[in-house]
Amino acid sequence: MPSFDIVSEFDKQEARNAVDQANKEVTTRFDFKGSNSSYELSDNKLLMTSGSEFQLQQMLDIVQSKLTKRGVDIACMDIAEPKASGKIVRQEITLKQGIESLLAKKNRQAGQRQKIEGAGRDSGRSSADHRQAARRPTGSDSDVEAGKPGDAVAVYQFPGLTSA
Repeated sequence: MPSFDIVSEFDKQEARNAVDQANKEVTTRFDFKGSNSSYELSDNKLLMTSGSEFQLQQMLDIVQSKLTKRGVDIACMDIAEPKASGKIVRQEITLKQGIESLLAKKNRQAGQRQKIEGAGRDSGRSSADHRQAARRPTGSDSDVEAGKPGDAVAVYQFPGLTSA
C-alpha cells in the first residue's frame, strides 16, 4: 500500500518577492507618507516597522494579500504582538517551515484512526527524499533500473473521488 507525506514548506523566493511588492506599496501609498513604514525579511523572520499599531495592522493585511497572490500559504505565519518603543512600533512575524512534532503525532494518529496505511511514518525527510530513495535499485545483481517505462506504479484510489 502506498504512503503519503505531509510537507509544510513555503517558497522563500516567492516570499521575498511578496515582501518586496508590499514594501513598494507601502512607500507609494498616501496614508503611509512620512511614517517610515517598512518590511525587513531576514531568513524566516519578517520585521514590520511603522509609526502606529493601526498602520501595522494595515501592513499585515498588505503582506498577507501579497503572499496569497504569490502562492505562499499564510498559515505558515506566526504573528507576534506589536512592541512599541518611542515613536516606532515593531511587529515580528516568523515564517514557519515544517510540522511540529506534536502536530505530526496528532496527524499520524488521525490517519491511523481512519485506517490509512502508511500514515505512521515520521522520518523528518521530505517527499522528494523518499521518492529519490525509492528510485534506487535494490540488490547488486539487479539489471532493471527504476524509472524506465513499464515499471510498476502503485495507485491508491481515495473513496469518493473519481478520475477524470
